[in-house]
Amino acid sequence: MATTSVPARRAAGTQVKEHIFAWEGKDKTGKTVRGEMRAGGETIVNVTLRRQGIMVTKVKKKVYRSGKKIQDKDLTLFTRQLATMMKAGVPLLQSFDIVGKGHANPSMSKLIMDLRADIETGTSLNNAFRKYPLYFDPLFCNLVGAGEQAGILEDLLTRLAIYKEKTLALKSKIKGALMYPCAIMAIAFIVTAVIMIWVVPAFKSVFSSFGANLPAPTLIVMGISDFVVQWAWIIFPSIFAALYFFFQTWRRSLKMQQAMDRILLRLPVFGDVIRKATIARWTRTLSTMFAAGVPLVEALDSVGGASGNNVYLEATKKIQTEVSTGTSLTVAMQNANVFPNMVTQMVSIGEESGALDGMLGKVADFYEEEVDEAVKTLSSLMEPLIMVVLGVLIGGLVIAMYLPIFKLGSVV
Repeated sequence: MATTSVPARRAAGTQVKEHIFAWEGKDKTGKTVRGEMRAGGETIVNVTLRRQGIMVTKVKKKVYRSGKKIQDKDLTLFTRQLATMMKAGVPLLQSFDIVGKGHANPSMSKLIMDLRADIETGTSLNNAFRKYPLYFDPLFCNLVGAGEQAGILEDLLTRLAIYKEKTLALKSKIKGALMYPCAIMAIAFIVTAVIMIWVVPAFKSVFSSFGANLPAPTLIVMGISDFVVQWAWIIFPSIFAALYFFFQTWRRSLKMQQAMDRILLRLPVFGDVIRKATIARWTRTLSTMFAAGVPLVEALDSVGGASGNNVYLEATKKIQTEVSTGTSLTVAMQNANVFPNMVTQMVSIGEESGALDGMLGKVADFYEEEVDEAVKTLSSLMEPLIMVVLGVLIGGLVIAMYLPIFKLGSVV
């Protein structure tokens, strides 16, 4: 029975899964050489190396232990390390080797080595990154592509590293400002639930032997406790299910994201911080793209998504449409009606002086400092405010349960 050759199977549409193999052998001079190769099997590695005049002594498939999820900080660190290596004159493939083998996250190491294998086969760095859109967005790939074409890849990688570091720092500040009150509210909810389910019923059994009328606050708390205890099997699963459904809908539904982004910008205190952070990301991204030589209309493609807010994404689309028809960036931004007057004035000066990227960078620096100061102020104000809320909530429950004891003591 005839067998189908490997090329024929590939032509028929059957894709051969490739792995990375570590090999060891001797070259024509008898010198021991080692390396890695991406191939569909050990046989292909042996054949390829024999054609290169290498006598193979050992071939082993590399197995990467499972690591944690790749996060923004991993990609930021990778960009900075790669930029530093290339700035120092280290060849590209060797840079990937050094960075990949030295990374603490096995998942990131595997991604870097997969990228290296693609580049080793002749794929450009830009196209290699585009194979992994989950980790490298169009902004990243476009800048790398522009750097390759202009021959200034190390400079643009440095710009990218600075951009990602500043963006990551900004996100961390916003998350820190929002996480603290959310964590305190969650703890308050848990403490209140414990009091209602276990503490109040214990007091209720003691009060039943008093034989006197209980104060109104105590009766209200006991009534709430009875309700919570009776319907706990419905209340708590419903709360957790509602939160899970809310966050899943927020993540998957575009309409929900648009609505929540509008609401977040209108929040009394946090809305101003979120707006400033969004403007900082928007101007930082456009500054980085424009400084890299990307045309303004093309740069605006990546700017809206990088802002992290659907309100500014829609505004960016309108700005892009107007700019493509000949309108100046300043007028288009004013028509969008989402940027403060200071931002549009700085952009106007940048357009007139031919230093738009520099002016946008200064705006981004200004708003990043504003966010930093706002977060510090919020942190100092939130602590006493949260203490007051917890004191009123928990202290009120405790006082309500001790009122009958105080009343009994006064009678005695």
